[in-house]
Amino acid sequence: MSKVIAITNQKGGVGKTTSAINLSAALAEANQKILLVDFDPQINATAGVGVELGDDDKTIYDAIHDKTKTKDIIINDVIQNMDLLPGAIELSGLETELLNKPNRESELKKVIEQVKEDYDYVIIDCPPAVGILTVNALVASDACIIPVQCEYFSLEGLNQVLNAIELVRSNMNPSLKIEGLLFTMYDARTRLGQDVVSVVKNNMKVKVFETMIPRNIRLAEAPSNGKSILEYDSASVGADRYRKLASEILRNSEV
Repeated sequence: MSKVIAITNQKGGVGKTTSAINLSAALAEANQKILLVDFDPQINATAGVGVELGDDDKTIYDAIHDKTKTKDIIINDVIQNMDLLPGAIELSGLETELLNKPNRESELKKVIEQVKEDYDYVIIDCPPAVGILTVNALVASDACIIPVQCEYFSLEGLNQVLNAIELVRSNMNPSLKIEGLLFTMYDARTRLGQDVVSVVKNNMKVKVFETMIPRNIRLAEAPSNGKSILEYDSASVGADRYRKLASEILRNSEV
């Protein structure tokens, strides 16, 4: 049975797109059929898997705006077992376009449902804001992962994300679950990283992944080369951690 997971946080720079790409790649490596959905107007997930879009290429914006069939937009096998639903800069104007549209929160769900059963997992990279695009992603999803950078400023926005998830669950998608909080840019050598992890685990009644993503130069380099960390440096610590995260996700799905 297919599972749709949104990677979301209203704060930028927390490793959201990095996690969307590399979790997708690690699940694909584990013989799962994956669709990565780039729903961020910055289209970093699209570029991060080495896809350069031409002026005539169809994107997720066309699926919503012009009702182009999802299967006609998908780019197959950007990595073995992994397809891409490419993003578009035009998504930045979609919020205004959908303003007066009935059921505007369900547009992405309609797009994904056309192909959902072709995949084991659909991973959505959300924009760094709790607006109509993120709400669309949460309505379309079975679960969400919240990347949290190991710094105190990251904690300030966490309640905002959790509140948005609860609102969507209460009003539009009662089956939405939080798959877990994912600590990113973790440095075990610093007291700060340990303190942030401790604060969250002791004060937030939310599941936290055992796997933590470290600060890792190879992880930072991979997207500019249009590759996942598993392709760019398969033996790196970053690749190892995303494989472990994928294993956790697979175990959770068996429960």
